[in-house]
Amino acid sequence: MKSIITGAVLTAALLTNTTAMNAQTSRENPFLVAYGTTYEIPPFDKIQYSDYLPAVEEGIARQKAEIKAIAENPEAPTFANTILAMEKSGELLTRVILVFSSLNETDNTPEMQELSEKIYPMVSDASDEISMNPALFKRVKTLYDNRDRLGLTGPEKKAVEDSYKSFTRNGALLSDSDKEKLKEVNKKLTDLYLAFNKNLLASTNAFELIVDNEADLAGIPAGIVATAASEAAAKGYNGKWLFTLHAPSRLPVLKFADSRQLREKMYNGYMNLASTAPYDNRPVIGEIVKNRAKKAAILGFKNYAAYMTDNVMAKTPEAANDLLLQIWEPAKNKVTEEVAEMQAVADSEGKGVKIAPWDYYYYAEKVRAKKYDLDENEVSAYFPIDNVRKGIFTLAEKLYGVKFTEMPDAPKYNPEVTVYDVTDIKTGEHIAVFMTDYFPRASKRQGAWMSEFKGSFVDPDGTVGRPIIYNVGNFTRPTADTPALLTIDEVQTMFHEFGHGLHGMLSRAALRSQSGTNVDRDFVELPSQINEHWALHPELLKDYAFHYKTGEPIPAELVRKLEAASTHNQGFMTTELAGASLLDLAWGSYNPAENETVDVDRFEKEVAAKLGMPELIAYRYRSPYFKHIFGSDGYASGYYTYLWAEVLDTDGFELFQEKGVFDPATAKSFKENILEMGGSQDPMELYVKFRGHRPSVNALLRHRGLKPLDIKVKKD
Repeated sequence: MKSIITGAVLTAALLTNTTAMNAQTSRENPFLVAYGTTYEIPPFDKIQYSDYLPAVEEGIARQKAEIKAIAENPEAPTFANTILAMEKSGELLTRVILVFSSLNETDNTPEMQELSEKIYPMVSDASDEISMNPALFKRVKTLYDNRDRLGLTGPEKKAVEDSYKSFTRNGALLSDSDKEKLKEVNKKLTDLYLAFNKNLLASTNAFELIVDNEADLAGIPAGIVATAASEAAAKGYNGKWLFTLHAPSRLPVLKFADSRQLREKMYNGYMNLASTAPYDNRPVIGEIVKNRAKKAAILGFKNYAAYMTDNVMAKTPEAANDLLLQIWEPAKNKVTEEVAEMQAVADSEGKGVKIAPWDYYYYAEKVRAKKYDLDENEVSAYFPIDNVRKGIFTLAEKLYGVKFTEMPDAPKYNPEVTVYDVTDIKTGEHIAVFMTDYFPRASKRQGAWMSEFKGSFVDPDGTVGRPIIYNVGNFTRPTADTPALLTIDEVQTMFHEFGHGLHGMLSRAALRSQSGTNVDRDFVELPSQINEHWALHPELLKDYAFHYKTGEPIPAELVRKLEAASTHNQGFMTTELAGASLLDLAWGSYNPAENETVDVDRFEKEVAAKLGMPELIAYRYRSPYFKHIFGSDGYASGYYTYLWAEVLDTDGFELFQEKGVFDPATAKSFKENILEMGGSQDPMELYVKFRGHRPSVNALLRHRGLKPLDIKVKKD
């Protein structure tokens, strides 16, 4: 998920105030002058909390003046003086917000929280002012109405069409009174997203599962236990062990802890995240849903899901729902088989255990060990984080001809960040800057993601801007005597986010609005998810999977076991993912009345009952911590995109399997038609250029080991 907000020019008074402030403090605001760093990497060591607000204010003011000049230009509208000029406006605001939004996610201190409550509403208001500017929209509409007669290139024509649609989706055709209503709703939503995220981070950090009896740690890998001891000592719990809700701590407990009571406490802690005072997100969700319904109604859509899917590949929530249901039933059927296998293992232990939700991971792991003779602890020994980093870089070198050279002296926003210069192997040309930030911190939100500090572009005068891309994760930390040993899931996550990174780094799209990951939301996961297919492929494993102690390569027999186990537990994984996606679409289709109380728990249960969700499986994310859809509008009514894109990535990877996973011609086609093109062309057209045909859901079902059903899909 990536959001770039352009913005704005200081009034004389603001400029005077800023100059006076800088004079008083004897330092320059680093955002208001040239960075003067290699490749324009932000000078993080010079940035202070006090720099953000003045820079945002000046950025908004500058863009306001730039937009005014475009809207009042006496010359007839052209692509250059309207669309391109709009794209180039707000340079200062963009670079400030890209830094601020990144650090607000990775180092969300109280100071950043306080600033976000001021800055994001200001930026939202400024964005509304631009999108509802009638004179500006008139120029865009003139270009849109004449787009077939202007001799535009394909990307330029698409930019005109996208700009027109963006204006109309943001209220350009509304009456003045409705525009004011929409502005008010947008402001409320911005405030609600901030509240949701603040509650979620606080609730996550507030949870502590403290173990004071070493016997309760049986089964948990030694490295995880050592980390828990360190966490406890840091909090003053000497001689005890502290587990948190961050995935590297939570999942090993659920997977390996022999103590059923410990697993149940961890499971319930996660299920009730951000669901109790003082960090209860359920009232916040109620207000978000109501305001989204208002927004959709103001803009003429039947519900918010219809609004959010209107401008992406799916086009309608019904199309997304139909795809999910083709996956849902086969996944549910697989769950029945999986639970039977787990219950058989539990019965064989003679403890009288009937599988409960907190037992699922634990007994699924036992089934995997028994069925495939696969021990994840044994596997992790071959995946120290530096090895996996070598794996993603080797993949990029083999497929796309780029190499990564560390820049030890480059500016970093945190000491744990590593910075790389990305260059073309043949020509030495600078391609991008790449940064990695892989370990959890109390101030960092959960999950893993990719974004940028600078986008790419090629202006008509030949000016070229190359991107600064970063990956963030929350992977297992190293201990005193072992490096960070990644789980299989973490390995795949690193490859996934690196796929997003490649999409940003290798972009050659000329326009800022079309570069990198600026593509349809249900297309953006294709590069990331197809990249996962190489993570455990034998042809790449031999290049990077070596035992952290002995240096021995991963044994062929262990690789064979990994391949055999690749579809293990896919019923569970697919059902929880599809269930969350269907829940998301259900929230988007809900239009509560103004005075209605939104009962979040009841709503979730009603959706689960309608779907016939297996009782042992919960949604991947319950609503109070479903940040994808309630922490912003980025993936709202769009969580389905992971499965939508998986239809593309599994079908696409089958071409690599047919031709050879490192086949130069296939890699070149993927690079040129997908990674370099960004959003400059219709995504399905790009996919067909690469693959040769449109995809079907069957490749996904094959990949996950699920049996397709004869389901008739509605046609729109």
